[in-house]
Formats: sequence, structure tokens, C-alpha cells
Amino acid sequence: MTHDPARIEIRARCGDARAGVLRVRGLEAPTPLFMPVGTLGAVKAMSPEEVWANGTRIVLGNTFHLLQRPGLEPLARLGGLHRFMGWDGAILTDSGGYQVFSLAERRTVEDDGVSFASPLDGSRIVLTPATVVAAQRAIGSDIAMVLDECPPAEAPREIVEAAVRRTTRWAERSLAEPRAPGQALFGIVQGALEIDLRRAHLETLAALPFDGLALGGFSVGDTPERRDGVLAAVAPRMPADRPRYLMGLGTPWDLFWAVRCGIDMFDCVLPTRNARNGQAFTAAGRVSIKQARYREDPRPLEDGCGCPACRRFSRAYLRHLYVCGEILAARALTAHNLWFFERWMAGLRAAIRDGTLDALAESARRATGPAG
Repeated sequence: MTHDPARIEIRARCGDARAGVLRVRGLEAPTPLFMPVGTLGAVKAMSPEEVWANGTRIVLGNTFHLLQRPGLEPLARLGGLHRFMGWDGAILTDSGGYQVFSLAERRTVEDDGVSFASPLDGSRIVLTPATVVAAQRAIGSDIAMVLDECPPAEAPREIVEAAVRRTTRWAERSLAEPRAPGQALFGIVQGALEIDLRRAHLETLAALPFDGLALGGFSVGDTPERRDGVLAAVAPRMPADRPRYLMGLGTPWDLFWAVRCGIDMFDCVLPTRNARNGQAFTAAGRVSIKQARYREDPRPLEDGCGCPACRRFSRAYLRHLYVCGEILAARALTAHNLWFFERWMAGLRAAIRDGTLDALAESARRATGPAG
């Protein structure tokens, strides 16, 4: 059975903020939503069952990494990424553009695409709009992203303008390529911190038949203050009838502010990466469990938290696990952070429905900073 590509139904508004339901190939996910990152087909330290039980319905995979390991042909023969990783939810795959453009000395950008030396074995890999769409067709993701050029935040204006033009040409070529049945395709708005370029590029891509649009190119040398200003100037102008996705940002403040500006979808490595580095998100701020002050602390990471770590373990025990290098530390802290992020998004959705979103501003600032 096939379904229409991604569709969003808005059920509540609070200013520019929206709450509703995203439907992807028969699956429903409440919005605004957060997608944990599963770069290589796994949310690090977690099983698919644990991720699903936490409330997550969409995870992110990365085309750049998956085409190198395990490779597209094995993935296709094994039935695609859903079956390969045992995930019953939806999958969004990034095109890999962000990763490619972070390889400044390894890549060559031309109008047809980008070539780069594989970080694994040095072999030459070429990504074009056509090969990126074909790769995501083989992966079988539910939502595919176009190839884009991601300029640094402080790049000269002429460099940003060239990146926007190239991203537009690549977007148009991507739309002409065949996709997997029911697979949605999102365009990506670039423009660095230039509001007029962002708005113009958004208008150009909004006129094309994409199933949704994303804002890309943030967190590449910008500051939160400037980024927030650009989001406020651009996000509310995104098409109201399509999903709006902000790529790669995810502190509690980022999520609050972008939701306030009208964004529906997010992904970020923070909850999983920070967990592996001994950091837990709480309403009172980030807890660095490696600190000596937690050596004999009998409290859970957060009072009242229903995650598996807080129901069973003390801060003292989690610190012990972390400093000893025990795998359980990464698992417990990741479970907690994903629980926190899922409940943070649920709180934002409830505040939109209640018309009280702005009241969460101070909570967002507190949760983003270090714990006292």
C-alpha cells in the first residue's frame, strides 16, 4: 500500500507557532517534533524498540555516511534502511551536503555537483543532484533531502549568492529524478545570515513542487543572537501548507525559539552526543556527570523524570559508570536526554494549544545553560 508523501495538518496556533500532525506513509507524528540522529542507521547507544518507546516516530539517517558504509547496493539487496535497522517508524535522510562542505580541503564544487575524497579510504566520491536522489531511493527513506551547498555563516556575500544559485539549480534537477513510491522530497533554503538572500531563496523554492522545505546552513560559524534574528525574519514566511524543517539545531532554547517562529521539525546530535560525553539535559540546566561533586550524590539526574535512568540510578552511580568507561553510562544518559527532548517538545505543543508558548522562554534559557 502506498501513501501520499509527507503532509502536515495544523490544529493549533500561537502567534507564528504551529502544532499539528505530520503524516508520512501512513504514520502520524505530532508536531512540532524532534528527530534523533541515527547517522549510520542507529541512534547511538539505543535500540529501535527503546527509541520508539520513548515516543520518537521519525529518525534521521545520513546519505553521505550510508553510501560509504554499508554501501547502497547491500542496503538495497537487504530491503532498504527500515528493514536493515529494524525500525518501524519513519526515516528522513539528509543529502550529505553539510558533511561534504565541512571537508573544505577534500572537496571540489562544480555546477554539476561536488566530489570529495572519502574520509574512510581516500577514494573519490561524486555527489550530484541525481545521484543523491538515487541514493535515497535505494535507502528507502520516507523523506529525502536535496543536495545543497552550505556556505559558512560569515562568507563574503558573493560566495553566499553563488551557493544559493547553485543550490537552486540542484533543487530543480532533483525534482526531475525518480523517487521511491510515496517518498517525499524537501528543498533546502540557504543564504547564510543574509536575510534578503534567505527570503529570496525561500520564495524561489516555495514556487517549486517540494513536499516540504528546510532551512539549512545554520550553526556553521554563526552566533545564537544573529541566528535567532534570521529565523524570526524568514521562518514565518515558509509555506503554511507544507512541513517546515530546521536542520541541525537543537538546544532547548533553539527548539523554543524556532517553534515560536513557526518551525515544525528538528534534528540535532546534541542529546546523543552530549550523553556520550557525560552531559545530561535537565529543566535546571545541563548536568556534567563527570564532575567530582556528584561522586556521592544520591539524587536522580532530575526529580520526577520518568526515564529509565532516573527511575533506577543515582547521579553518583552514573558518574561511577562514566569515569570507569562503562557502556551503560552512554546508554543511561542517552535514554535520559532523549526522554527530556521528547517531553520538551510535548511541552511546546501543549503551550501552543494553550496559547502560553512565550511563558516557556525562561525555562528554555535555564534548560540550555549549565546546572547551578
